[in-house]
Amino acid sequence: MPRFPAAWLDELRSRADIVQVVGQYVPLKRNGHRYWGLCPFHGEKTASFSVDAERQVYYCFGCKAGGSVIQFVMDIERLEFSEAVKHLADQLRMPLPAMEEDADYQRRRTQRDRLLEANKEAARFFHQTLFTPEGQASLDYLKRRGLTDSVIRKFGLGAAPAGWETLTKHLLGMGYTLEELQLAGLTVVKPAEPAFTDPKTGEVHPERPRRAFDMFRNRAIFPIIDQYGNVLAFGGRSLGDAQPKYLNTSDTPVFNKRLGVYAANLLKKERNLKRVILVEGYMDVVSLTQFGVRGVCATLGTALTPEQAKLLKRFAPVVYLSYDGDNAGQNAIMKGLTVLEEAGVPAKVLQFPDKLDPDEFIRRDGIEGFEKLPALSPESYRMGRLREQYDLSTQEGRTEYAKACAVILQRLEPLERENHLQELSVQTGFSREVLLAQIGMSAPAAGKASAPRSAAHQQRFSPNRNSPAATQEERDEELLISIFGTGRIPTDIATEEDFHDPLLRNLYLSLREGASAASLAEDQVEEATRARVSRLLLTPPAEDTDQLLRMAQDCLGRNRLKRSQAEFDALQKQLPALGGEEKVAALQKAQQLMVQITKLNAYRS
Repeated sequence: MPRFPAAWLDELRSRADIVQVVGQYVPLKRNGHRYWGLCPFHGEKTASFSVDAERQVYYCFGCKAGGSVIQFVMDIERLEFSEAVKHLADQLRMPLPAMEEDADYQRRRTQRDRLLEANKEAARFFHQTLFTPEGQASLDYLKRRGLTDSVIRKFGLGAAPAGWETLTKHLLGMGYTLEELQLAGLTVVKPAEPAFTDPKTGEVHPERPRRAFDMFRNRAIFPIIDQYGNVLAFGGRSLGDAQPKYLNTSDTPVFNKRLGVYAANLLKKERNLKRVILVEGYMDVVSLTQFGVRGVCATLGTALTPEQAKLLKRFAPVVYLSYDGDNAGQNAIMKGLTVLEEAGVPAKVLQFPDKLDPDEFIRRDGIEGFEKLPALSPESYRMGRLREQYDLSTQEGRTEYAKACAVILQRLEPLERENHLQELSVQTGFSREVLLAQIGMSAPAAGKASAPRSAAHQQRFSPNRNSPAATQEERDEELLISIFGTGRIPTDIATEEDFHDPLLRNLYLSLREGASAASLAEDQVEEATRARVSRLLLTPPAEDTDQLLRMAQDCLGRNRLKRSQAEFDALQKQLPALGGEEKVAALQKAQQLMVQITKLNAYRS
């Protein structure tokens, strides 16, 4: 976000009419100042998704999604902030301020476009070749793996012919240069070799000119397509004994294997995914998809990276690691769990029996068997892996196993820990109390409350400000923000002391400085906070400006009276213990408060 000046972002938001942008995805009907439709972020039959054209924000009263037009594009297209900004700017033909200063930008942009076009033409060539005599061997391989024509076309699978330079000649004939094909990873270029004489044999070797040949030959082809539909690279599976078994495009100016996942383009098309299933291989993705499993993707020949974890977080709330059942796959799960936890992505593990990979398992047990696989929590999976390392038939093995598990259980919430404690007690023979002591905790005595939660946990689960449990003071402060957010009431009738809630105080200060409702919603990092701010800034609570002013004065009067009365009562209790100048000052303050209380009561009556 620091790349984009605030004034430029304000112009982008004002030009990107949120009703028009949202209307591209959601049919909207006007009702009053707002537009309503079925929420695109959760399934519903009654419209609870509201768009405010005046304030340029949206809010769903069902799933609590909310924010600015930029946030909507981020959520609906599953983009990062800068990507969503660029997406909107492209639609509005607004030049990006950071790019205006980059003299080399146009050259790099042109090169990127050319390489992506070359990849698209290569993907089309491979796919068409699959259904010709030159592609028959690849088609036979895919059919032996049980793939239908429908799924072959869905993934754009193809065939690289056996010839050394078939694709290269085809693309050169379309106007692409050898340098471009080499940059895209489609063609391998061997430099020229000068003539030389072997000093040992005296044999003269003639000059060898530069040679160019196809990167992929005699292989079944799997195009790697990003979430925007760009063909970035290819994976090729050998049809015979050629090594490596899978050959992948190396990193290029348009492809970095650490950043994406296979089948990202299909993930983007699937709305309301409950989970993303991450597998190891291309065939696992294709096979599971053919059997009806939704939300499947694979890493690109590398272990799961933080960048991939961050990408997957856009598509679904939880990632299921579903790697091969062999030791290598299970070790990769352990590493993947750590990467996902560090990225803040909830995870589960699907374990395949008999050391099968996902493709083998679903072809054996079908979609019914797949859906019956238990989804293990990271702790359950890690404890299961530990159990394989210790001999639980011995006391020493049980003791060491219990110690190792205790380290895992320390991080859990009490209710989650309890389930594992019971299982661990049965496995090791140690009592619950002993295991809790090993974890570093003690069981609460009967009738006593457990230890207080962390401040972060208390804040996370504190009463919703909009709930009946919220105090009148909290509701009044929220109403004030909604009123000031209209821009119709001068903010100087309040002060920052009128807001005890830190978030509302910061919102008030920002509104006082002229910030827009959309920018304030956008600034919230936490999803729950953004939802709250979007709800508060969505619509004015009244049409008439005079009515808004009276409402604001009522809120301020109620809260100021309550606080003045509380301060007066506290002084009354302190007076008997005070003496000298302290007592005189306290009496003066009490008199001032009494005058203020009288005025506030008179205003309210």
